Amino acid sequence: MRKKVTLKQIARELDVSISTVSKSLKDSHEISEDTRQKVQAFAKLYNYKPNNIALSLKNKKTKTIGIIIPEIVHHFFATVISGIEQVANENGYNVIVCLSDESFDKEVINMELLANGSTDGFIMSLSKETMQKKDFHHIQEVISQGMPVVMFDRVTNDVFCDKVIIDDQQAAYDAIQHFVSKGFKKIALLTTVDYVSVGKLRTDGYLKALRDNGIKINEDLIVKIEDIENCSNKIESLIQNQDFDALFAVNELFAVTSIKLANNLGKKVPDDFSVIGFTDGIISQFSTPSITTVSQNGIKMGRKAAKMLIDRLEKEEEDELYTTEIIETNLVLRESTTT
Repeated sequence: MRKKVTLKQIARELDVSISTVSKSLKDSHEISEDTRQKVQAFAKLYNYKPNNIALSLKNKKTKTIGIIIPEIVHHFFATVISGIEQVANENGYNVIVCLSDESFDKEVINMELLANGSTDGFIMSLSKETMQKKDFHHIQEVISQGMPVVMFDRVTNDVFCDKVIIDDQQAAYDAIQHFVSKGFKKIALLTTVDYVSVGKLRTDGYLKALRDNGIKINEDLIVKIEDIENCSNKIESLIQNQDFDALFAVNELFAVTSIKLANNLGKKVPDDFSVIGFTDGIISQFSTPSITTVSQNGIKMGRKAAKMLIDRLEKEEEDELYTTEIIETNLVLRESTTT
């Protein structure tokens, strides 16, 4: 069985634009008879089947951007959406937001829903289940049909598209360096399972910082949590059973949960151990104590993602050179770390 051929592949093989291929297949009189016959013959030979949903999206400008995110309660995703909306509205675009709820199936359904001609392109952060499955066919399919996608935060190298990220490994490294500079050597880690890309990178940064400072890695101080919403048991076990003087949490929920559980167990932050979290959301600012955190600059990330998508949407010819933009981070010092 021949592999399915795409518009992009036909255009590349015949050395014409994707637009020329699309118009030729529709018998447009804008294209010469010779070119139309050549394109149609090639498409027939390789059994090309058009994706009508994708084609309707590409050919009909709705001035609407589809956003797919894993969850809405996380402050970071809310700030990214705000940044996207700012740039979208400045350029006359609207946005539609869908949630994958960390589900691969729902992510696929959302993409199909948004690709029915009601949106012009996608900005998305991958669900946890999609990263676990390593199945990106739904994204690759819409890209192959000429629909632009910009990924942010949770991305994959298996899909060629524009991306906006932070340097998660370096941000975590810098957080651990701050602990080390204060004299801490027994540093615990609350992280995600490895298939969550940002958690893996932040774990790598933690490990690298310990090695670079000659601190022995204690696996008992590294807690990997899969069920994020039910993280309390594992965090409580760490606080009860392990001796450490500092804790790095790869997200805001882990950080605030560790402080709450420490208080329940008769321990105080930062007197008994210091805490650094990740995200710099409302919870970090108003927790007691307030939480020292890595700021991801979600607004800036959203603005950059929207600009990249709109620039691609408004180009006359499709550009296959993709860009990865890295947004800077900074450590916001608060009460959960010793001064």
